[in-house]
Amino acid sequence: MARQDLAGFLRDRREKLRPADVGLHADTRRRTPGLRREEVADLAHMSVDYYARLEQARGPRPSPRILDALTGALRLTPAERTHLFQLAGTSPTPPAGPVRQVRPHVADLLRRIPDTAAIVTDATYGVIAGNPLAYALLGDLGAKPNLARQRFLGRPYESSSSEEFAHIVVSRLRRAVDRYPRDKTLARLLAELRAGSEEFVHIWDTNPVHDPGHRVKSITHPQVGRLRLNCDVLAIPNDDQQVVFITADPGTPAARALRHLLPAG
Repeated sequence: MARQDLAGFLRDRREKLRPADVGLHADTRRRTPGLRREEVADLAHMSVDYYARLEQARGPRPSPRILDALTGALRLTPAERTHLFQLAGTSPTPPAGPVRQVRPHVADLLRRIPDTAAIVTDATYGVIAGNPLAYALLGDLGAKPNLARQRFLGRPYESSSSEEFAHIVVSRLRRAVDRYPRDKTLARLLAELRAGSEEFVHIWDTNPVHDPGHRVKSITHPQVGRLRLNCDVLAIPNDDQQVVFITADPGTPAARALRHLLPAG
């Protein structure tokens, strides 16, 4: 029964995914919706025969490595990943690392709010998506943008909430370490922050507990000067990500400044 439950879960998840969900080109000749078995096998770096046997309840019990590969290929949420491990009769291992891809519907949301600066950050404060106004407002975040790196090692804009944000960053990174102890990218980021920022080390040692929420902050932008802005965070629990919305009160100088920063076209 366990093998059949696992097979049914894999088949159901595969058939619900669209090619665009996993970065594949949609083939107009497809007779049925969903991904093909060979596509899932390729995404999971395993043979088509092995994956087919799993879906047919004929394969051996998959190892944690195989289950993690299927988690990525089928774009499973953390809850679905735990369920997959349970169906396989295996205790869930810590995820290899945080989700660093933004889902298409979230990326589309950013495009629908051109008058609001918005970015998406992963569990390590890496910026994985943003709209043009956000990049115009926040400036150059580097080739691999990360707000933690910018706050402690870069030259962020002068902000009234800089000290508070430092504690929020450290609190989130501490949670990320607990969730993703095997993530090498996170380990490198923490080593970089410890080596380059005494402030980071001090805050880390205090073990702060902070959650983002609605905040009003003032920043000094090099082009448009001092801005009073609202900052609101929408959590995406399934991917351990956050969408950060930055707005100005209507009719204020800050609102006019944001319109000035909005890229043409």
